Amino acid sequence: MNGQYEVLNPWAEVDPITLRGISARLTDITGKKIGLFVNSKVAARPIQKVVEERLKERFPTLEFSRFARIPNISMAETEDWDKYKEWVKGVDAAIFAHGD
Repeated sequence: MNGQYEVLNPWAEVDPITLRGISARLTDITGKKIGLFVNSKVAARPIQKVVEERLKERFPTLEFSRFARIPNISMAETEDWDKYKEWVKGVDAAIFAHGD
């Protein structure tokens, strides 16, 4: 070893993607539809059951919609990708549970 290092440039040309921030938080959830997303992990469904019960106690006018992803792969890689995108459009906010 001669004490020399090869330095590589980490920059690459990439497709430009317009940056956007996260969605604004809801100021009031009264009467809103909350999406409850669960993955295939064992605890995800029980977690969302408790979340729904607790939220319903505090905000009785809430509606809930559920979406379950069974395969343990990226949502975009499943046959349900289009159904998922439609589901997201139909809720005011979403809570995701990835429970082990």
